[in-house]
Amino acid sequence: MGATLKNAFVNGSSATPFETPREEFRAAMRELAGAVSVISCGEGERRVGFTATSVSSLSADPPTLILCINRASSSWPTLRAARSFGVNVLSASHRELAHRFAGRTGAEGAERYQGGHWITLATGAPLLSDALAAFDCSVEEIIERHSHAIVIGRIEAVRRRGGGGALVYWRGDYDQLGWSQDEISNAVGLARRS
Repeated sequence: MGATLKNAFVNGSSATPFETPREEFRAAMRELAGAVSVISCGEGERRVGFTATSVSSLSADPPTLILCINRASSSWPTLRAARSFGVNVLSASHRELAHRFAGRTGAEGAERYQGGHWITLATGAPLLSDALAAFDCSVEEIIERHSHAIVIGRIEAVRRRGGGGALVYWRGDYDQLGWSQDEISNAVGLARRS
């Protein structure tokens, strides 16, 4: 590949793709919209959790998913020692919960669980009862790379609620993807107003 073609990938910079500055990388990654989930683990007052957009399916046979966590996170030691965890896919109505689990309200540890209704399924990991989808996972493997860890979770149980639009994170803020029938009716003026 010629130098001209290589440099075309770097937005007008004379740097090669191998010299991309960290801030340029982070800014470019903000263009990748991601579903917002709360990762939950632990029991009682030792519960921890965090907001994540780095969750993805890995395999349908066996059902597994992956998530990434910064090893500097206060939740990392508990998740690393855990045998199970929950992945709770948030709806647009969960924006405040996403802020709380992201640490933006100052709540820590089990405090973050206040205001939500939490249940357990197969593993005992806390799951949000009104999440669009909740995955009850056992820890299959943890791979530590650079500043983060990749956690592979085997799905032990799934709970789906459906409903309103999904909460997504894009360009540094939360947004909504999709609409419920009630929201559509309200938007086009078909809903009865009280």
